[in-house]
Amino acid sequence: MPDTLGGLRLAGAVPLDPKPAPPPPPVGRPGAGPAGAPAGAPTAGATGPVVVDVTEETFNDEVVGRSMEVPVVLDFWASWCGPCKQLSPVLERLAAADGGRWVLAKVDVDANPGLAQAAGVQGIPAVKAVVGGRIVGEFTGAIPEREVRGWLDQLLSAVGELPGGPAGAAPPPHLAEAHDAMARGDLDAAATAFQAQLAETPADPDAAIGLAQVELLRRVSGYDAGWLRQRLAADPYDVEAGLAVADLTVAQGDPATAFSRLVELVRRTSGEDREKVRAHLVGLFQALGDGEPAVAPARRALAAALF
Repeated sequence: MPDTLGGLRLAGAVPLDPKPAPPPPPVGRPGAGPAGAPAGAPTAGATGPVVVDVTEETFNDEVVGRSMEVPVVLDFWASWCGPCKQLSPVLERLAAADGGRWVLAKVDVDANPGLAQAAGVQGIPAVKAVVGGRIVGEFTGAIPEREVRGWLDQLLSAVGELPGGPAGAAPPPHLAEAHDAMARGDLDAAATAFQAQLAETPADPDAAIGLAQVELLRRVSGYDAGWLRQRLAADPYDVEAGLAVADLTVAQGDPATAFSRLVELVRRTSGEDREKVRAHLVGLFQALGDGEPAVAPARRALAAALF
């Protein structure tokens, strides 16, 4: 999640797994979110409505493509999720009020699990801002409307300062291919495309960050979160469990906690174990990028722990 605008606290998030079987879909327009898009929603000029339902098939056009023009805010939800029913109407109301300054793209995680995986969603409601084809900010949980409004204002004020924002040039072909693959949940294809971009431009930060994110998603997809947390509770200095739980914590949107735990693990270990933890932590720094506020203080803490 590169160039984040600053995380908000986790509040009222519902884990994606395990979850109860979803009830029958509510009566209303097909694919509608918990509250549905407001009737007669205003449009973002010639680019279409400001509240849209997104699928794996339409993601490239509705999210990646439109994010080259205006910020796109992804709302990951499910019909069985209580907090989603609180947050979604707030997002829809604010999107309508802002009249096309940004687009709300709603993703049903039950119908589109690949999109949720590609975006690193671990709990819902999850909200992620996309600018220029990149995730630039996010929060998880049903937070109060005033906090949502503040987050949106921060996003909109920062858009002009972000590289690759709506006014910027389209991403290189390999990066565009990688983003498309991520949207489909095809991590192997995304890794290949990011590697191709790095072969052409070894110093490309977007490709390096993207490849690190793919590696993180690959690891997280194979974890048994409950078993790992039990293992770590039994032995807080279990290196393998500590690294895996740190991955999960980052994917859930709390990198500061993950970094703090790994720095402490560096202090408590030595030899090969210490180097393994250090290298893993540096890899997580790479996955989030220097724009993530938690990275800089964690780098300083790591240096202090090592020396």
